[in-house]
Amino acid sequence: MNYLRFLRDNARWLAAGMLMSFLSSFGQTYFISIFGGEIRDGFGLTHGAWGGIYMLSTGVSALLMLWAGGLTDRYRVRALGSAVILGLALACLAMAANTTVWLLPVIILALRFFGQGMASHVGIVAMARWFVATRGKALAVATLGFSIGEASLPLGMVWLKGWADWRWLWVGTALVAVLAIPVLWALLRSERTPQSVATDEPAVGMDGRHWTRAEALGHPLFWAMIPALMLFPAFGTAFWFHQVHFAEVKGWAHLSLVAVFPLGTAAALVSTIWYGWMIDRVGSGRLLPLYLLPLTLGFGLHWYAPTVGWSAAGVILMGIAGGGQATLPAACWAEYFGTRHVGSIKAVVAAVMVLGSAIGPGLSGWLIDIGVAYPLQLLAFAASFLVASLLLILPVRAATARLAPAP
Repeated sequence: MNYLRFLRDNARWLAAGMLMSFLSSFGQTYFISIFGGEIRDGFGLTHGAWGGIYMLSTGVSALLMLWAGGLTDRYRVRALGSAVILGLALACLAMAANTTVWLLPVIILALRFFGQGMASHVGIVAMARWFVATRGKALAVATLGFSIGEASLPLGMVWLKGWADWRWLWVGTALVAVLAIPVLWALLRSERTPQSVATDEPAVGMDGRHWTRAEALGHPLFWAMIPALMLFPAFGTAFWFHQVHFAEVKGWAHLSLVAVFPLGTAAALVSTIWYGWMIDRVGSGRLLPLYLLPLTLGFGLHWYAPTVGWSAAGVILMGIAGGGQATLPAACWAEYFGTRHVGSIKAVVAAVMVLGSAIGPGLSGWLIDIGVAYPLQLLAFAASFLVASLLLILPVRAATARLAPAP
């Protein structure tokens, strides 16, 4: 089946996954940070107080994902996804209307949980479960929603802030989310059946069986992947969160640095499609120990970068690694542990990744405050990605030996 035929035959389901991925943007750091200045000014917050609220709310969101992520094993995407989108819309409205500082952590929690957490989780789990032989392609297409949001929303919102008050932009965001609910129902009017009530045998994992979450948590492969899954969102988010400081210590104009970010988005788009194709050809196992290596080189370039051009190359390498992060983990859980309990298993993974995105900016900011130079931090981050890659080699090899041979 070629790519065009695959897209045509599965357009509705793929579009649903892409829609959920795109809507997760409203709870992502790159979107919320657009309004960081207005939020701090509006509530009289220092940089430290705002960062603390964000880290605390994101951490609580990670804990909630441990429970809520398993709901994808029990409910249809159109029902659970609609509930998630509605929660996201209400959180956006709350951000627009709120004038009380003590409610701000609750609102950030809701944005992070329904947006970054559940919206992306629902869409990605659906792709991993619904597709077997073409799982890589499905994940690649669905995760394009992340790239579309990252490429369009920051520039669009910054432009719109010149024309409308920032609170009205959150009202508009809520409206977009509400309008997405009937679209999701239309796309999934004949939804593929979730595994909890499926009549067909779902795809099995190692040893020809389905692994429960407890069993997966006891397998070395799961724990070997934790450093990679946590470090990428931790230090990737830290890089975006401290981009102004990075430009300052390098002596660059912030606008000059921001101007190269679309290169990373373009690289991520190409990389995502390539990884989706390769997963279907060779499986996720051969690729897992390799996908973080571009981050090692990329963060090394950021550390060295005497000019913005060098950092632009680093951003491109981050985008290349991002394509692997968007597709490989979800394919891995389904491939090695089966699809019957993949929602519950990935819920733990989602919690780990959300927790990483909470810890990274706070840790990096604390290191800056105590005098650890930010470029030196970037070099340490690069080394950590290399170590995480090496930790994957032997567990992946052992787990792959327990997979049934391809028919």
